[in-house]
Amino acid sequence: MSSPADDSGYAHLRLDRTGQAAAFDALGDRYDEAFPHKEGQVAAAEWLIRSLPTGSRALDLGSGTGIPTALQLAEAGLKVFGVDLSDGMVALARRNVPAAEFRQADIADLRPGGPLDLGRFEAVAAFFSLLMLPRAEIPPALRTIHHLLVPGGLFALSMVEADVDDFSIPFVGESIRVSGYLRDELREVVETAGFEIVDESSFTYAPASADIQPEVQIFLRCRRRHA
Repeated sequence: MSSPADDSGYAHLRLDRTGQAAAFDALGDRYDEAFPHKEGQVAAAEWLIRSLPTGSRALDLGSGTGIPTALQLAEAGLKVFGVDLSDGMVALARRNVPAAEFRQADIADLRPGGPLDLGRFEAVAAFFSLLMLPRAEIPPALRTIHHLLVPGGLFALSMVEADVDDFSIPFVGESIRVSGYLRDELREVVETAGFEIVDESSFTYAPASADIQPEVQIFLRCRRRHA
């Protein structure tokens, strides 16, 4: 019989985070300066807040500096946990959002049977964090999020619409690797992982940094199916 960790899909993957955390450690506060307006992200978090009772447990996956999402959720009375690969981002988030709890970890650490068990959540937000993974890891990451949510739990996801896989790009003076899907394929991947997409929106976004091209951001509001 396979173990829960095997069932998550990570068993046969070689995880390579070379340079990814270091790039965000180096960015520090410059990340928020490069992305000053996050209307789509704020709106998606507001959907979570409207849909959840005060005190619900919410996970900010790829929490960055904690701004705006962890702060927004905590100020609304949710019990917020944040996870980020970058020690530097975790340090900033702890300073920016003292009401939340932050841990340095990889999403793979949260898989069923993995080394970090944070319990179950009524909501998970993953804003532009899954795009930091190779495409082969995105379905296991989505299954991990499904595992982290209670039945019927809410999932807010954002990705940049792009047909790329583990593609190196300049990013605020650093270099990172990103992946993406075209819209219909993204919907298929999310639904296959056990989510119902209840709403979708998109924004054309021009970051305040010369080395980042304008992008189309897709926001999906999802609900974990009970099965």
